[in-house]
Amino acid sequence: MSPIEITPWHWIGFILCVLVFLALDLGLFHRRPRIVKFKEALAWSAVWIALALMFAVALNHWRGREEAAEFATGYVIEFSLSLDNIFVMALLFAYFRVPEEARHRLLFWGILGALVMRGAMIALGVTLIQDFQWILYLLGVFLIFTGGRLLFASKAQAQPEQNFAIRLARRVFPAATGVNGSNHPPSSGEGERFSPAPLLLVLALVEITDLVFAVDSIPAVFAVTTRPFIVFTSNVFAILGLRSLYFVLGGAINYFRHLKTGLSVVLVFVGAKMSLAPHGPEPKWFQIEIPTGISLLVVAGIFLISIALSVTAAQREKTLKR
Repeated sequence: MSPIEITPWHWIGFILCVLVFLALDLGLFHRRPRIVKFKEALAWSAVWIALALMFAVALNHWRGREEAAEFATGYVIEFSLSLDNIFVMALLFAYFRVPEEARHRLLFWGILGALVMRGAMIALGVTLIQDFQWILYLLGVFLIFTGGRLLFASKAQAQPEQNFAIRLARRVFPAATGVNGSNHPPSSGEGERFSPAPLLLVLALVEITDLVFAVDSIPAVFAVTTRPFIVFTSNVFAILGLRSLYFVLGGAINYFRHLKTGLSVVLVFVGAKMSLAPHGPEPKWFQIEIPTGISLLVVAGIFLISIALSVTAAQREKTLKR
């Protein structure tokens, strides 16, 4: 059976399904702010992963094995890179003392904004790549540089106080460090600067944080495929599972101490893949095409090894303290 053509109706249908899922999440399952328990978050994480697997199976049936493998690889890359995003969000929530019952709704609106931003970035990236294929080589070098910088970054850079977005926001918007889940009224005195609700400030920082991570993760998926539908859907599925994954892993930062190293290796690998892959009509002697299936195994292997090493190190340290 010949593969079906991706039409605007497929895009509209996929986006409508995502909006329905989000509406059910906020309007039915989390109508009132409450604390999300570990078991509930774990179940929802399993649901989102299962939906991504079902989508990959559907792609394999309707579009072929190659695009299904590209989606799976892009999803694993986005999923692994989003873990670092989760830990930064956990630091932000702890720093601003966001109450636990307000975090799900805050993540909901943050991820909704992230989907819009990432969609715009993907559209821009696809347009540039179609007109200037040599940009892929620049993106490959950028990913290698970013991976190396992440590998050798100091621990101080992970502290929220050192985050540029937080320092800028606290200078421009004089808000309290802690929040209590309710909106603070804006200042009305003459000559005073507008002071937004603290939760709105944290939401803005969540959006800025995701934008920073998207600058790395979206080019990483372009190293696997330049098909717009595959890049977009793999991003969406990874981001949709980010909320429930936060409540699973948000309190386990110390158990993933080697994850940052693993993510940096992933970025270097996909950057090298993008830089060495042929992007023009005339192949060169240094160009190497790494099959998508091999890329999927390498990325998943790096991801799993970094988690295994992290858990082993944390358990060994816990045993020594006894």
